[in-house]
Amino acid sequence: MRALDRWRDSLAAWAIPADVGQPESPWVLPREVFLRRCDRQLLRREGASLRLAEEALGAGGTVLDIGAAAGAASIPLRAATSLTAVDDDAELLAEFSRRAEASTVLGHWPEVAPSCPVVDVVVCGHVVYNVPDLGPFVAAMTAHARRLVVVETAERHPLTSLNPLWRHFHGIERPTGPTADDFADCLRELGIEPRVERWSRAPAAEHADFASLVEVTRRRLCLPGDRASEVDRQLRVLGVDPDRPPDLGSSGDDVVTLSWRPRVIH
Repeated sequence: MRALDRWRDSLAAWAIPADVGQPESPWVLPREVFLRRCDRQLLRREGASLRLAEEALGAGGTVLDIGAAAGAASIPLRAATSLTAVDDDAELLAEFSRRAEASTVLGHWPEVAPSCPVVDVVVCGHVVYNVPDLGPFVAAMTAHARRLVVVETAERHPLTSLNPLWRHFHGIERPTGPTADDFADCLRELGIEPRVERWSRAPAAEHADFASLVEVTRRRLCLPGDRASEVDRQLRVLGVDPDRPPDLGSSGDDVVTLSWRPRVIH
């Protein structure tokens, strides 16, 4: 099986099993987490992704941020002379605009690619695990970059952090992939040899409080509201620090940056 097919099938395996009830949508978008990440990155300026993008920008250049959310991947870039942000969430794009002067494009990549400029550096942070069809997605990114494409992602599919909880509450074994290595294999299948750097993000609170983490996790586990206290208890059993609640099901602290110089993909 081709790497691209394995990637698509691995993502499809994350569908909620038919026999699991869904009292609310489990696909929660905790906007506050994205806002806190951007504000934290503006202060910390950490990681290989920022460094590589800034090296490519040099004294200055234009940036396109795909799946921009509140702007953690692009707003901290000091040498960016202009920013274009793409996201399918209007509220997050509004938050992006509050933090930086930018052009914003509402919609899904690569469908909105024709509306976006070709720029010096394309950045894409923690998006690829939401992309079953990588070929067109990667091709459009590469076609829009003159100097470099920088993709940041978690070491493995972020929902794997919830697997012990699925086992506890539902007796279900959830998938364990795909991984950043699988993404790299897909790039190679597309004719791209990426530069790969692994690094660790400094731990930080991603939710404002532990109760917010409990609520988001409960919904992701397809549990009704009256099970919140059990979720609270199990999160503590897993060793989650109530004073520094991470967003389980999000990027985590083990990060991989993949970058490549643009060229035509056939």
